[in-house]
Amino acid sequence: MKAITISEPGGPEALVLTDVDTPEPKSGEVRIKVAAAGVNRADTLQRQGFYNPPAGETDIPGLEVSGVIDAVGEGVTEWVVGDEVCALLVGGGYAEQVTVPAGQVLPIPAGVDLKDAAALPEVASTVWSNVFLTANLQPGETLLIHGGSSGIGTMAIQLAREVGARVAVTAGSQEKLDYCRELGAEILINYKEQDFVEELKKATDGHGADVILDNMGAKYLPRNVQALATAGRLVIIGMQGGVKGELDIQALLRKRGAVIATSLRARPVAEKATIVAAVREHVWPMIADARVRPIVHSRHPLANASQAHAEMEASHHIGKILLLTN
Repeated sequence: MKAITISEPGGPEALVLTDVDTPEPKSGEVRIKVAAAGVNRADTLQRQGFYNPPAGETDIPGLEVSGVIDAVGEGVTEWVVGDEVCALLVGGGYAEQVTVPAGQVLPIPAGVDLKDAAALPEVASTVWSNVFLTANLQPGETLLIHGGSSGIGTMAIQLAREVGARVAVTAGSQEKLDYCRELGAEILINYKEQDFVEELKKATDGHGADVILDNMGAKYLPRNVQALATAGRLVIIGMQGGVKGELDIQALLRKRGAVIATSLRARPVAEKATIVAAVREHVWPMIADARVRPIVHSRHPLANASQAHAEMEASHHIGKILLLTN
């Protein structure tokens, strides 16, 4: 089969279309004939040599796909050959076929195109596990999303809106902020021109954010603590702004705040299955009712994965970037 491999750590040109062995499903796994794969920041970090897959896993990038099951392993009873599905992966999505534990597979939500469904598993699982299962966002609370126009950001806006939370976002252009407003964000902050701590406090009468979903890491750590409300929860899911920062413990104590760092890829299979089951129970009905939808910015042929990575790193996109196998 054809797959994208990384010739050596580097820029987008390091992504090469190669012939590799077709994977066979192990016990408890299914194999998916891939229609589309989502492109994620984690993929660009892996390409650069900064985010290697867990030991023993494929080094083909790609953390989510959609497609049709074409083989099932021993013990799999909930899926059959021919099922149209999407799936959360540990890797391997940039390929014509991929294997995945059955518990990480989801049906295509009603009303969603098979290929566009590749935009859902990673962002839905990331947002639901972090914002709701971990940070326990409640109706009436304020959620601050850094990078509101990203794939994760656009999903987080929609889900928070649906549960009755107030949404604040940061983004780097008026176009992105306008799109976030259309999705349901109420507090719009241009991080290139405004201080998000000051703007958030003005918009909330000094209350701040009950939950912050942060993709920046070290660069925003001190100001995120300042932006937290009393008993606020800061959830760090990325490190685009660096890996080492200074934490003001006294400020955190005064607010009785929590700083939580999580990742999805390295979690055990059983934990991922629990998250995927929660997504199917809580998020999929919202998508089926068209209250929440995948936001797809562009689609590229699998062979043009380097162009997709370059587009992501230029950061002009809104929503998800997809790779199509045909």
